[in-house]
Amino acid sequence: MKHRVQIPLRHFFATPPTPCPYLPNRLERKVVTLLAGDDPCRLHEALSQAGFRRSQDLAYRPACDDCNACVPVRIPVARFVPGRSLRRVLARNADVTATELPAEARREHYTLFRRYLAARHAGGGMADMDFADYRAMIEDSPVDTHLVEFRRTDLSLFGVCLTDRMGDGLSLVYSFFDPDLEAFSPGSYIVLWHAERARQLDQDYVYLGYWIGESRKMAYKTRFQPLEALGADGWRPLPVTPQTTAIRPDADATALGTLPNFITSKL
Repeated sequence: MKHRVQIPLRHFFATPPTPCPYLPNRLERKVVTLLAGDDPCRLHEALSQAGFRRSQDLAYRPACDDCNACVPVRIPVARFVPGRSLRRVLARNADVTATELPAEARREHYTLFRRYLAARHAGGGMADMDFADYRAMIEDSPVDTHLVEFRRTDLSLFGVCLTDRMGDGLSLVYSFFDPDLEAFSPGSYIVLWHAERARQLDQDYVYLGYWIGESRKMAYKTRFQPLEALGADGWRPLPVTPQTTAIRPDADATALGTLPNFITSKL
């Protein structure tokens, strides 16, 4: 029997078509709903299990005409084992520590956010965000959310991630990092940290948003095998094919038991 996610009855709205930020010559549409009511956290969790993502107080999911390229993906924490290349990422970043902070906008974070956008997404829809826009992204949330701040031993800012806590896992809403440290694979390290943090919290999943097979921006997500994808039959393992190995997962993912103990503080 297929498991069906029960979503409370509510209003959903479709956005007008706009240029797709990931695939050329395509238009994107989204279906959105307000995270409101007596229990927005429960609603958020149900929608996340159905492939929705959160942006401030809205939940959305792609609903594009004649395109289903956006595939919701998540890491099943109990079965996740970092392969050789991901173990190298851990080793290169052994000096990085993480601190869990309240979801409050900070000027230092915003400065890094602007540098990250200029280097990685200069033409994207977020490129013109001022501090007020950034504050809204961080602070306007009706659900259980927080920031994870990553620093190196010299206290320089390595990266930041806006993360939602749910009953079954952690959801990475948005992460950004020092673009000068790209050789250290900071994006992958942030995902690895969340996989271990979910394990520590006895949670089942890390939700990574959407994977798009034709987009190189999304290719890194296939490094985290086994990866589950949401389709017509529910959440199933994402098949390992040439399309899903744009960044090839390691073939010798020897079991490690758990990831290394990350140093984490909580304020």
